[in-house]
Amino acid sequence: MTPPKRISVSLTVWSQMMRSRAYRLLRMRAWFPHVPLALIVGLAGLTQLLLTSGSLQRLIARSASGTSIVSNVAGGLDIPGIRGVPQEAIGALLLIVGIGMLWRSRLAWVLAFLLTLATVILELSPLSSASRSLIFFSVLLLVLLLLFRRSFNRASLATGTLFALTGVLVALGYGVLGSYILGAGFNPRIRNVVDAIYFAVVTMSTVGFGDITPRTPEARLFTVSLIVLGLAVFATSLTAIVGPLIDSRMAKFLQPKRKKMKRASHIIVIGDGPLARSAIKALTARGLQATAIWPARPPEDADPPEDLVVGDASDSEVLHHANVEQARALLALSEDDSFNAFVILAAKEMSPGVRTVAAVSNVGNTNRVTRVHPDVVLALPLVGGELLAMALSGEEVKADELVNQLLKLG
Repeated sequence: MTPPKRISVSLTVWSQMMRSRAYRLLRMRAWFPHVPLALIVGLAGLTQLLLTSGSLQRLIARSASGTSIVSNVAGGLDIPGIRGVPQEAIGALLLIVGIGMLWRSRLAWVLAFLLTLATVILELSPLSSASRSLIFFSVLLLVLLLLFRRSFNRASLATGTLFALTGVLVALGYGVLGSYILGAGFNPRIRNVVDAIYFAVVTMSTVGFGDITPRTPEARLFTVSLIVLGLAVFATSLTAIVGPLIDSRMAKFLQPKRKKMKRASHIIVIGDGPLARSAIKALTARGLQATAIWPARPPEDADPPEDLVVGDASDSEVLHHANVEQARALLALSEDDSFNAFVILAAKEMSPGVRTVAAVSNVGNTNRVTRVHPDVVLALPLVGGELLAMALSGEEVKADELVNQLLKLG
């Protein structure tokens, strides 16, 4: 009778295989979870805009009519005059950030998380009139962003430039809006948008001509915040744009050029353990082209294979990048037997004619690995047992029996 523990392990392996197959059939790697999250973030931004639409226009109109928006530091802001303006600004930014999340941008995820957190704080404040359903939606979005944070790991010059420009425009908008609303607190008074733009640019760039100076405490505090915001935005923007350019140029200058590998009739070796590394060296020494797939990039002091692909070998995109369609064979030699089975499944679906070899570290998993129908099961633990038995019993070491134990046909 099969033990319950073994039955549960078999069911777990089977369910994982089915989920992996469904994941590949639906091509979820190409759109999940970044596309649904980007749509949810965009929906959150659109909701903020619809609920607070017109608050910014009302605020500017009220300022132009001469109504005092800011009384003093002790009295604070006139809440009816500015209610909705933060949500409206956050909504516009969420729409822009949602576009960047479609490319799995790490910077877009960070901005979306911070903006959603700010939205939750504003909605939970006593001054907010947000409904419970809207608060629940924002909290749910915050949780989803935390759960899928590892899916947003791309950092490119294009996305960095996009959000750097977005940050500059947002900071400039803050400076123009604030200086226009607090126009009476400056000497001379800021009466139009042109003067507000001029003061914001001069202040953010720390030029400070001195022709327009703050004279009230509110205007001075606003000017200080604008200087700090301008320094922070320009510093991060330069880092996001200039940094990758310098890194790429220095890398091309200092590192030797690696020739682009043409993968055809090659052998793909999965895993970065001792067995996989030895297989790569042995194949290369015999003049065979070998492509290694490692789960993570090796450290700088390591000696990686000449042709290396970094990624999840059970992912169809990674196997396609390794050109499994034109590979001669695929060797799943990782130390995880279940992972080797998943790799064989993915390889068979993408290239039914490729020869596959699956290594087995635990003899008890041999029957389960054979269910994915690899051409060869590499049962290394059995070899040691056979050698010990032959040596201790005085039998002649039979190479044929060792080969049959080592390579069990799937």
